[in-house]
Amino acid sequence: MLIYPAIDLKNGKCVRLLRGEMDSATVYNADPADQARTFETYGFRWLHVVDLDGAIAGETINHEAVSSILSAVSIPVQLGGGIRNMEQIESWIAKGISRIVLGTAAIRCPSLIQQACEAFPNRIALGLDARAGQLAVSGWTEQSQISALDFAKRACINNVAALIYTDINRDGALSGPNLEEIRAIASAVSVPIIASGGISSIHDLRNLAKENIGGVIVGKAFYTRTIEPIEALTFETTDA
Repeated sequence: MLIYPAIDLKNGKCVRLLRGEMDSATVYNADPADQARTFETYGFRWLHVVDLDGAIAGETINHEAVSSILSAVSIPVQLGGGIRNMEQIESWIAKGISRIVLGTAAIRCPSLIQQACEAFPNRIALGLDARAGQLAVSGWTEQSQISALDFAKRACINNVAALIYTDINRDGALSGPNLEEIRAIASAVSVPIIASGGISSIHDLRNLAKENIGGVIVGKAFYTRTIEPIEALTFETTDA
């Protein structure tokens, strides 16, 4: 299980939201590159970066912040938020992004998954952002009637690197992960699952380490120090 520290970008700054509400943003670092270096210094092997503004706009907004992160660290970065077509995917991979996360685009244009995975095998992850089990899109502002579990089963094609499952109602709330849903998806597919949303304590990491998943994204718990980064790294085992 790999630990992915999260850097969520809004107006060029590192923020955390509560349950995806943009007006709930708390700024934790005005310098994304500095935050990225801090996580790398702790010893994390990946970074999870989301362009929150881009997720709503449908295109990358925080170009400068993402580029500064890429320049600041040597560890791989996975990026999501507003990436909706092959041109954007190709552009970011050319700039040094190691893995692209497709959410809204994957749901609205399933053929993009196949196209992207053929062009960039094992460098495309699919974001399953769910509220009460149903997927949300456009920066979580629109609710679909598509089950996260059903979509996971349909979308798992050759060369998908991972599925990133986020429970929106738990995200930023420090209320613990949705173990039941994570377990259901992990048992239904062969693709590695990366869990996100609600991670609040070492106890949560200990429970997740018992599940058949490839990674965990930790955000607010690191910024508020309810989980110490050094202690979290003791749960790392293998890559995802």
